[in-house]
Order: sequence, then structure tokens, then C-alpha cells
Amino acid sequence: MPRRSPRIAAAAGLLALGGTLVACASTSEAAAPLSSPSGSGAADHPEWEKYTFTIGDNSGDGSEELAKTTGVFDNAPYKVKFARFTYGPPLVQAAASGDIDLGSVGDVPPITGAAKEYGFKVVAVNRSLRPTQANENIVVPKGSALKTLADLRGRKIAVPQGSSAHGLALNALKSVGLTPKDVKLVFLDPAAAATAFNTGKVDAWSIWNPQSAIAVKNGARILAKGLPPIDQTSSYYVASASSLDDRTKRAALTDVLRRLAHEFAWAIRHEDKYAQALSKEEGIPLDDAKASVAAFETRVTPVVESDIAAEQKLADAFLEAGQITKKVDVSSITDNLLPAGYDSSKPEVAS
Repeated sequence: MPRRSPRIAAAAGLLALGGTLVACASTSEAAAPLSSPSGSGAADHPEWEKYTFTIGDNSGDGSEELAKTTGVFDNAPYKVKFARFTYGPPLVQAAASGDIDLGSVGDVPPITGAAKEYGFKVVAVNRSLRPTQANENIVVPKGSALKTLADLRGRKIAVPQGSSAHGLALNALKSVGLTPKDVKLVFLDPAAAATAFNTGKVDAWSIWNPQSAIAVKNGARILAKGLPPIDQTSSYYVASASSLDDRTKRAALTDVLRRLAHEFAWAIRHEDKYAQALSKEEGIPLDDAKASVAAFETRVTPVVESDIAAEQKLADAFLEAGQITKKVDVSSITDNLLPAGYDSSKPEVAS
């Protein structure tokens, strides 16, 4: 999923969560409170009360508003804040510096972060339930003469550097025998890229939803969809290495992750409310949010060997294309917080 700006200060407004506690009896309408990772109940961990966890909120998934809607953190013994980012690389940097404790990013930011030797780990996968539904695309403006990926030779492509959309662009070009040297990659954050795209300063734009969906609604055309085999459809949770190294904090952080998993499991059963949350969080029309929601239907799972293999293949492609300068060993930056076989569609609840 979407992806962020180089200045950590731009991740403004760490907002404390509010909302009404939701009882187990009303799970058809909102999420029930989760138990602790040990199954004994989070209330049995008074030592967690000293923690305030900051969750990196990757723009575009509605996670902060969903947390308020579901009340999923209301009975947690720790406090939770959200830090807003516009795309992934600065979120990974914030995880490495300890400015955030946990956050979700696309497939590329862990690779570019590891190449810079940032201190973080990949701890879970936000796995797409609709692998045929693209969450990001390469789009061209209305009336563009570009018909195929091969037509991009010599053209300007707006790309958020180090983001999942950067990976889509790289692999899409490779699929037709092109390299970054055959085009002009214009590295812009999503807001600046939208302006460049809308004013004709670039010929194409590699970007995720809701920006992609909004562009198409306004007349843009999809040149390439972000789907296998050229793109992954899942994203990854990263966590601060310092938080993971503290045994007590690690246990509490696992509880945070499980609550986020519960939140998204609830969201895919309540698409209308999910769209409302996304609309409010992103400040976009409800119809645009509804157009994006299907691509956000995900399930939080442990990282498995096929995920590591896919990330390793992408990391090697980035090195080969000269987009990073250091080989990345993906297995060395993987540290699962969730047990094997964890299924967030059946979360633990306190009844």
C-alpha cells in the first residue's frame, strides 16, 4: 500500500485516539476488544501502561479513522498516536530512528531502507485479498498518444522515489526491455507529481490509489496495472528495531499489530463504513473513496518464504538497475511478530 516525504517533521500531528468502547455483543457493527498476545487479556499487563506507541499512518489506507470507528484501541493499556506520511521511504526512516514504532509501507521502501542500513525490521504482511485488483497503476493523461509501455522510451515518468510505485515503474519498463536509462524518471512526491501530471509536465505517472483512481475519473488512462507478474499487491509492516529488542515492549507491540489486523478484518466486512473512514481521512469525495476501497481489502499475516523471495527478487532488480548501491538480504531484515498461521479474520476477542 502507499508511501512518504523526506522530512520527518512533515509527518505532522501525532493524534491521540478517542472513540467509544465497543462490546463483544456488537461485533456485527464494530470490532470487539482484543485479548493480549498471550491470551490472558491486555488488562493483565499493567507494565504496558508506560508505553505510548506511534503508528506510522501511510496515507491512503484509512487506518487512523478506522481505529476511531472500531474503537479497536479503546481498551488497550497503552496509548496510541498516529503520524501521517505521504509515502513510504520516510516512514521506514522514522521506524529506524524510533520516531515511530510500527507502520505499513509498500514493497520497495524496506528495500531502499535496508540499502541505507536503517535499523528496522519487516514484521508482517498486509496481504491483498484481491490480487487481481490493482492498488497502483501507471497512468497517462487524457488524449495521450502513448498506447503501450514500449512507448515510454524517452518520456518523462513521475515517480515517488523509493516507493512501491517506483518498483512498479522499474518492473514495467523491464517487462518490455527498457531500463531507467531509456526514460526520464522524475522523482516527485505525490502532491507535486499530481500537479506535474495535470499540467502536462510529465508524460506518465506511476502512483497508487486513491490518486490513481481520481486521475482515471478525471480522464486519465491506465497504461499498466500494478499486478503480478510486474508488481506485488501486498504491503509490509515495519517496526523499530529498538522496540523489537525490548522484550516487554515487543509483546505490547505485537498486541498493537493484532489490533490493527482486527481493524482491517472488520473493514472488509463493512465496505461502506470503510469508504467513509477513507473519505474523511484523505479529504476526498465519498465516491472516490468507494472506488479505492476494493483494492484495500487486505489481511494481516506473518511474512512467509514466498514474500521474502518476492522482495529479494525486487531488491536484486533495484540493484541491477542502479537504483540502490548495496545488495540487500531480505531475510536479514525480517522478524515476524505474528505466529505462523495467524489469521486476522478470526481475531482473539475478550467476550
